[in-house]
Amino acid sequence: MDLRALRYFVEVVRQNGFTRAAEHLHVTQPTISKMVKALEDELGGPLLTRAGRSVQLTDAGQLVYDQGLLLLDQAHLLRQQVAEVDGMARGELSIGVMPTAGHYMAPVIALFRQRYPGVALQVNEQGARAQRQLLLEGKLDMALGLLNAPDPELQSTLIARQSTRVAFARQRVSNPDEPVRWAELKDQPFVLYTSDFALHEAVLAHCEAAGFAPRVELQTRYWDFIGDLVAADVGVAVMFEHVIAKFDPARIASRPLIEPALAWDVVLLWRQGYMSRAAQAWLECVRNIYPQTNAST
Repeated sequence: MDLRALRYFVEVVRQNGFTRAAEHLHVTQPTISKMVKALEDELGGPLLTRAGRSVQLTDAGQLVYDQGLLLLDQAHLLRQQVAEVDGMARGELSIGVMPTAGHYMAPVIALFRQRYPGVALQVNEQGARAQRQLLLEGKLDMALGLLNAPDPELQSTLIARQSTRVAFARQRVSNPDEPVRWAELKDQPFVLYTSDFALHEAVLAHCEAAGFAPRVELQTRYWDFIGDLVAADVGVAVMFEHVIAKFDPARIASRPLIEPALAWDVVLLWRQGYMSRAAQAWLECVRNIYPQTNAST
């Protein structure tokens, strides 16, 4: 059995579609379709049925998916163990990165590639909540995530601290230094990240604490699309300062949030217990790039 075909099949199920799986794996959709078809031919029957842009597992597909997860985990562990025997001459490392915070990891990736060119990096781009779950399931070695309180199930090292602000269409802000209280946003339409992002749940919780349920106009995974919607005055958005700084100030302005302020730690996360040599090397590179914040919790 071709493990790559199995991995593509598993990703189609995870992403609930061929197009999303292709985007996530950075391959073309025809490549995904061809590999899944080859897997079905090898196993002697259909594993998926298409339902619009989504997919549904057949009974055989559910079995292959469940067992495939185990096989891929075992293959990943085997590659790690072989890499350790070879002294990091080869191997692989799976890293989770939030779409809004890739700039933190770019210099780490460059340093890691320079030191360990034989280790293949697999980068998974999802929101912080999804990254945490993948870590706990053993599907990622390490992940860039967000914490606003200690996580008893994971270890972490601090990379940066980020505050949030409310982004508005430029014409709606006369004084960007004037704070805005959560309760003042009651009558505003909102544009939110999707539910796999930590900010999604945090915004809903803070609105509820302020006594209202936000009127959500749209949800998306893409920070730049949120910016376009805010600039078009579709709604307001609670976003990190470093993301808002990417927007054109002629189109978007922001104000600080208070009562309460919403701040997060950007952290590197990993499971407690065994850590492969590749993961240890990645952690060392992170601490080399961010030496001022290298205390673990």
